[in-house]
Amino acid sequence: MKKTALLTMLSFADPDLRAQIEALPEGTALIGISTTGKAIAVDLDSESPHVLVCTASGGGSTTMLRSLTAQFLHQGAHALVLDPKRIFHLWAKGLPTVTHRGNIAGIHDALLGLATELERRLDLDGNLDTVPRLIVAVDEANATLYRLARYWETFRQKDDPKTSPAIAALEEALWVGRAARVHVIFDGHPQSTVLKGAARELFATVILARFTADTWKVLAPAAGPAPKQRHPQRGHFHVVQHGEVDETQAIQMTDADVVTWLTDPDDPTA
Repeated sequence: MKKTALLTMLSFADPDLRAQIEALPEGTALIGISTTGKAIAVDLDSESPHVLVCTASGGGSTTMLRSLTAQFLHQGAHALVLDPKRIFHLWAKGLPTVTHRGNIAGIHDALLGLATELERRLDLDGNLDTVPRLIVAVDEANATLYRLARYWETFRQKDDPKTSPAIAALEEALWVGRAARVHVIFDGHPQSTVLKGAARELFATVILARFTADTWKVLAPAAGPAPKQRHPQRGHFHVVQHGEVDETQAIQMTDADVVTWLTDPDDPTA
């Protein structure tokens, strides 16, 4: 299929784009538009229980997490937003269906709560029709996991497990998330503990920007050699699904866009 130039901007303020997003079925979120003009989306139910976003600093991963999480919230999901920098996801504070945690103690406790919620949902034996989808958005995951491990060591007792129970809860969410309607959007790199081994295969959608050849080889081996990155500016990603790659311009959704859309969805200026 013939390629065209990527759009330089794909703004949620565009009413046609917003209408396209709002028409998507529950469990599906628009990532952006490819160089072929195709809408690139993630389907949490039939294709990808979890999403991996991997970029170098300034590559737009925070914007991607915000956009995808907001779309699922609009569809009725709840969210746990882990924001270790404390200021990257201020839009999430105060929203009734979002739990925002920034400090490492709060993130630790929230993940312990996630473990309890996973167990509760699995005990329902698939009767989850009235249980809202839960999105776990983890920004700066590598640093977060490192700090969680260090935090656990400060008070771990001799008979306690060596692995942080918070990290174990996140790993469990990756393995059983589809059955529990819990989905992880993970901003991380391949050396992360959670991403080692077969757990990587649970990310059927991988969104990459400003990547190295080694990172591509680890996270997208079925997609062939690393493509040339012709668009270094923020918002341009390579999306890997089913072994295929789409160079994609992502949706730009600001904090104000998200808050207005989620609190007053009838406002046409959201």
